Amino acid sequence: MKIQSRKLQLGRILNLLALSYCALLAAGVSAQDDPRHLNTVLDIDALYTPLQSQPIHGETAVLLLRELQTKHYSEVQIDDNFSTVVFDSFLDALDGSHLYFLKADIDQLSAYRYTLDESLKSGSVDTGFEIYNLYYKRILERLIYAIDLIENHIPEMDFTLAEAIELEREDAPFATSMAELDELWRLRIKSSVLSLKLTGDDDTEIAEKLAKRYRNQLSQVLKTNDKDIFQAYLSTVAQAVDPHTAYFSPIDSENFNMGLSLSLQGIGAQLTTEDEYTKVAELIKGGPAERGKELQAGDRIISIGQGVDGDLLDVVGMRLDDVVAQIRGEKGTVVRLNVIPADSVSESEAHIVSITRDTVKLEDQSAKKEVIELSYNGSDYKIGVINLPTFYFDFEAASRGEEDFKSSTRDVKVLLEELRSENVDAVVVDLRNNGGGSLSEANQLVGLFIETGPTVQIRYSGMRNGFTRSFGDNDPEVAYDGPLAVLVNRTSASASEIFAGAIQDYQRGLVLGGQTFGKGTVQEIIPMDYGQVKLTRSKFYRISGASTQHRGVIPDIGFPDVYDAYEDIGESSLDGALPWDTVRPVEYRAYHSIQALLPELQELHTQRVQESPDFVFLLGQIERTRELRENETLSLNEAVVKAEREVSRRADFEADNTRRLAKGLPAREWVEDELDEDEAATVVQNDDIQNSDADAAEDEELEEVDPLLLESGRVLADFISLNARRLAAVQETPARR
Repeated sequence: MKIQSRKLQLGRILNLLALSYCALLAAGVSAQDDPRHLNTVLDIDALYTPLQSQPIHGETAVLLLRELQTKHYSEVQIDDNFSTVVFDSFLDALDGSHLYFLKADIDQLSAYRYTLDESLKSGSVDTGFEIYNLYYKRILERLIYAIDLIENHIPEMDFTLAEAIELEREDAPFATSMAELDELWRLRIKSSVLSLKLTGDDDTEIAEKLAKRYRNQLSQVLKTNDKDIFQAYLSTVAQAVDPHTAYFSPIDSENFNMGLSLSLQGIGAQLTTEDEYTKVAELIKGGPAERGKELQAGDRIISIGQGVDGDLLDVVGMRLDDVVAQIRGEKGTVVRLNVIPADSVSESEAHIVSITRDTVKLEDQSAKKEVIELSYNGSDYKIGVINLPTFYFDFEAASRGEEDFKSSTRDVKVLLEELRSENVDAVVVDLRNNGGGSLSEANQLVGLFIETGPTVQIRYSGMRNGFTRSFGDNDPEVAYDGPLAVLVNRTSASASEIFAGAIQDYQRGLVLGGQTFGKGTVQEIIPMDYGQVKLTRSKFYRISGASTQHRGVIPDIGFPDVYDAYEDIGESSLDGALPWDTVRPVEYRAYHSIQALLPELQELHTQRVQESPDFVFLLGQIERTRELRENETLSLNEAVVKAEREVSRRADFEADNTRRLAKGLPAREWVEDELDEDEAATVVQNDDIQNSDADAAEDEELEEVDPLLLESGRVLADFISLNARRLAAVQETPARR
């Protein structure tokens, strides 16, 4: 499954359509209450009614093209190339897995490949409606076929056959006949049946669950209206320019302005859609979901229950805003999510996550500190760690004149003062999973570590007539001048990249971890007569002149990270992402000779991690995940699936025990699969406690220490030693002369 793609980017829009379907149960209405619910009638001719565009749609399309051409950062040409991008993107967003359209459909629609630009210029979106109407008909046909198969043919399914489904069909050819499509869907439904079968459901329970799911989907597909199609089509048009440009209709503008993080304040998560699933895109730092440690980014939600014992309602295929309505609730109440883990491929490995709803407050995302003590090379070190989940600034409180308004820079400054009073030997600024925030805060935060100087450059729209402006720190006060490292990963983005890039360019500190996201563009919301457009207006550049766009910031010393298994995370994985380029550098001075010390620092780091149980385990975990994601098919043979799952469990178990033994921790005992894995882990942990309270205490203490933070501390210890040796050599040189 791909984490980032144009299809995923459009998912938030297309979940309004048949791709994501909406279940009536989300609104507390049973499927039977809908007069159009079909308990017996499954006839395509009776169901299918083409949808038509409205005059306001064409008028808005003309205005959107004008905004794109006059205000976007890039020079936008509405021509045949633009038409081709829109055509391919719209088809991919509707049917990226090639499960609905026939090859003959694509051949027929290809007549519009080079004409969409002209129709849009003339104020017509009829072609977009025609493409969707054909898709609308095909998806109704598929749902009718699926319901019939589920309700009448599950007992006939043979799970001893050597059958399989393709996991990635984006490059697969379109089916050439209805019979071929039927076969694809037969295998698809069989896979869903097997997943539920492996959870212990019998044929009757499986038929009931899947029939309910697909009949709900069919009921909601029939509610698709012209506004849904218009929103999807114009969003595709906008994103043909770059993946961060988007159009929002009046209704979706209201939802966008509210913000997903606010909409989901009940659990503190951001969701998106991928195929028929609602997927966790990101956990908000400090929120209930992130604090609970059970829900992870990439998990797919298949059902939701209210309270500690409420019935689980299936949400596969439900539209995103209705899933949000199910998750949202009063503070202090419990919501239960049945999720497929990010690294799993079927519902058979789903598990329940219970989360108590709470309000995600600004202070939950505030900077926090800790001190790590480590012994290394015969010396003891105290490493201060500042975790910054986002670059925040309370604009409303500041505008009201409140003196204690929240600011990431002000909070970090206080924490640095506290760490200095604790006599730390070095500081790590942890920006892992920090998606950005206030540009001014990133600029001021750099200022806490340098005297004065530029921190970032911004090039504004208009490649020919645009201009570049530098921003910097004018305050000579330095909050901390000691050894420094910045820890980043693939989801560190935007303002995080500005800060890390500036620290690296100044050689003020070491940048450690993984390559950052690579989002070096700035967007602006522009109101329109009918909705609004989010446009890319400018780009970030480092003081060295290099853009953070596309490539991100490359760390001085790379650490392995779970995101290494996902090649489709980051700006470079997005279709149409603006390219990396450079502008003129500005004048600045280096604080240390970090680049000269890097070869020795890298060698020492490499020697350490080769013998580190945690790093060896992490590398193995990454490789196992990568291998799993490289699987192109999923077996439908029950015995094969069980055997593969057991092999995977055994590999994870043995790798973890190898790590534990290498760290001097007691090995866990193997528990057969009959017992739920979470329960098994609890049982074994309890056995450990009963056998040895001392071992359990040691286990807890060691397990809580983040190995990447520990290694960051050791790298800084090496830097302190090597830099002192270098300075001593420099001071001795004149005397020798």
